[in-house]
Amino acid sequence: MSDIIQLLPDSVANQIAAGEVIQRPSSVVKELMENAIDAKATRIQVNITDAGRTAIQVVDNGIGMTDTDARLAFERHATSKIRKADDLFALHTMGFRGEALPSIAAVAQVDLKTRRQENEVGTQLTIEASKVKAQKPTACMQGCNINVQNLFFNMPARRKFLKSNTTELNHIIQTFQRIVLVYPDIAFSLTHNGIQLFNLAQTTLQERISDIFGKKQRQYLLPINTKTSLCHVTGFVAKPEAARKNNAQQFFFTNGRFMRHPYFHKAVTSVYERLIPQGEHIPYYIYINVDPANIDVNIHPTKTEIKFEDEQAIWQILASAVRNTIGRYDTATKLDFDNEGKPDIPVFSPDPTPVSHHTSQSNYRPTPTAVPTDWQKLYQMSTPQQESHLFPTTETEEQTMQPTTSAKHMQYKGRYIITPVKSGLMFIDQHRAHQRILYEEYISTKAPQHTHTQQLVFAETIELTATQAVLMEQILPTLQTLGFDIQVLGKQSVAVTGIPTTIAGQNIQLLITELLTDAEQQENTAAVSLQDRVARQLADKTAITVGEVLTPNEMDDLVNRLFRCTDVHHTPDGKNIIHIIQQEDIDRLF
Repeated sequence: MSDIIQLLPDSVANQIAAGEVIQRPSSVVKELMENAIDAKATRIQVNITDAGRTAIQVVDNGIGMTDTDARLAFERHATSKIRKADDLFALHTMGFRGEALPSIAAVAQVDLKTRRQENEVGTQLTIEASKVKAQKPTACMQGCNINVQNLFFNMPARRKFLKSNTTELNHIIQTFQRIVLVYPDIAFSLTHNGIQLFNLAQTTLQERISDIFGKKQRQYLLPINTKTSLCHVTGFVAKPEAARKNNAQQFFFTNGRFMRHPYFHKAVTSVYERLIPQGEHIPYYIYINVDPANIDVNIHPTKTEIKFEDEQAIWQILASAVRNTIGRYDTATKLDFDNEGKPDIPVFSPDPTPVSHHTSQSNYRPTPTAVPTDWQKLYQMSTPQQESHLFPTTETEEQTMQPTTSAKHMQYKGRYIITPVKSGLMFIDQHRAHQRILYEEYISTKAPQHTHTQQLVFAETIELTATQAVLMEQILPTLQTLGFDIQVLGKQSVAVTGIPTTIAGQNIQLLITELLTDAEQQENTAAVSLQDRVARQLADKTAITVGEVLTPNEMDDLVNRLFRCTDVHHTPDGKNIIHIIQQEDIDRLF
C-alpha cells in the first residue's frame, strides 16, 4: 500500500499560508503600511489602482534595506523582530511573524526598490508567485518603494470572490484610517486611480481625527487620560449629542494596534445608556497601553483580536475613565454653581409621548392622484353602520393614545390603522404601508421626466468623509434618477439643490448621510440592483413614523394608495404590512 501523507509543494504551501494573512487588497495595504512604520518612516504614501486589483504601491522614507535584507524579507519566517521565544511577549512593533511579504509575493507580482541612507545605490527585486525573477542594483530614494500588482493572479477562484471596487476600496480606507489614527506624528497620503483621498500632515491626535472624519467632529471630542498601574487609557469620546445611528467611528487601540473588543465596547456604551436614544451609537477613539507581557496579540492571523490577562479590571478602569470625562463635561455645561458633588445624569425615555404631526408640518402628504375605490371588495369590507359600535368614544387607559377615527378607519396608538372587514378586523402598519407605497413610487421612476423634484430655496452643502465621497460617486446617478439635484463641489463635498417632493420637510443632510451609511454597510448583489437598494433605504427613512397621528383624510388616502401597490402585504424587505384578526377569534374572547 502506497503512502497517503505527502509534503505539499512549496508553491501550494505558500498559497495556503498566504490565504490566512492576505484575504483581500486591504490586507496588503495593512501589512505594507505596518512595515513602513516599523522602518521608522515619517512619510508614507499609499497609491491604489482599481481598488487594489491592479496595483497597490506603498512608498516610505524609512531606513530601507540592504540587498541581503531585501532578499531575506521574502523568505517565510524571516523577521527582524524576534531572536528568541521570549521576544514574542515583549513586542512593541507591528508585524513580527515574518509572513507578510512572503504571503504577498505568493499571490501577486511584486517589485521592490529600497535603499539605506548610507548606501549610494539601492536594490531592485522582482518576485512573481514566490519566485525571484530578478535582483539588481538601482538608483532610488532612501526607504522602500514596493509595488504589488495583479493580486491573486495565480488564484483565479480567490480573485473571483473579491467584492465590487467600491466595497474593496472602502475596506482599504478603513484599514488606512485604523493605522493613521495611531500615528498622528507620521504624514500619510492615500490616492485611488490618481485621485487623492487623504493628505494628512504630521499633527496632533485631535487634529488627525478631524482631518479624517470632518472638522465638525472636533467640537464633539472630550479627552480621556487615566493612568493606573495596570494600564494607561487615553484618547477621546464624543459628547452625547454626537450620537448617531451607525457605529462606524468606534475605535479601540492597544499598544498602537487596532483591535475589536466587544467586552470593552460595553464598558464605554454602558456610560451612555441613559444619555442617548436607544439604538444610537457614540463615536470614540480610545487607546489602551499595557505591558506587552499581559496581552496576547497572536490569537488571530489579522491580529485584530487581543486577549488581556486582566480584562475585568481594565473594564472597570475604562468605564470609570469615560464616566469621569462625561461627568466633567456635564458639570461644565450646566453652569450650576450652587450644585456641588457629582452631576446628575439625565434619564432618557425610550418611549416618549407621541406628538401629533397632522398639521402642515406633517411628513405625510396625501397624493391627489386617483386611486381605486373598490379595494374593500378584496376583504369584503363591512358597512360604516356595522363598525360604529366597535369604537367607543369613552376615554382609553392612561397610557393609550386617544384613537383617531374616520368613516372607514381607526388609528390605534399612532401605529396601526384598523379597518373592520367581514372576516374580522384588519390591522395595517402605517409606517410599513407608507414604506411600500414610497418604494413602488421610487422604483417605478424609469426616466428623469417621471421624477418630481422640488427645488430648494437655499442649497444644502454637505461635507463628506473619504468613505462617503467614494460611496456618493457610486449612488449619485441613482439619487438623481429618484429626484435629487446634487452637484459635486469638490472631492469631499456636495451641494443639494433639489429633492424629491415626497421627502419635503426632511433633514436633508441627515438623510443623505444615513443613505451613505446604509450603502457602506450593504454589499452589492446580483439579486438587488443599486436603484432598488437605494429606493428601499429612502422609502424606509422617509415613511411616516410610529406615533404620527393621521387625520381621517390621510388614513383614507394611505389605505387607498396601499391597495394600488403591486404587493399590499409585504414591505420591500418582506415584513408584513397587514394582519387580520378573524371574527371567530374575537368572538372567543367573549
